[in-house]
Amino acid sequence: VRWMMYWIVFALFTATETFTDLLISWLPFYYEIKMAFVIWLLSPYTRGASLLYRKFVHPTLSRKEKEIDTYIIRARERSYEAMVHFGKRGLNMAATAAVQAATKSQGVLVGRLRSFSMQDLRSIPDEA
Repeated sequence: VRWMMYWIVFALFTATETFTDLLISWLPFYYEIKMAFVIWLLSPYTRGASLLYRKFVHPTLSRKEKEIDTYIIRARERSYEAMVHFGKRGLNMAATAAVQAATKSQGVLVGRLRSFSMQDLRSIPDEA
């Protein structure tokens, strides 16, 4: 549980840092403060990640639990619909490609068979 709390808090920190890093990285000792914060999160003595998780993250997740569940259900339904849609589209493209290949190869086959018609065979002199 402790590691789960750490990784959730660290992920939120990393996501936030991606945007704020551009704005405040010019501050003196910014990178040193950031390293100290990550060590504070990780340290078993300070339990910073557990503290932040219990004070901020867990209450927020608890308040928004129904909204999160609804979003997950909608995302699952949309992903299923998208999978079916793209599956049908892929099968249609494969069928079209197969039909086109068959019709093109049929023309080539007919052209080759024409060269072996009976008229062509009659025009060959008998050497017997």
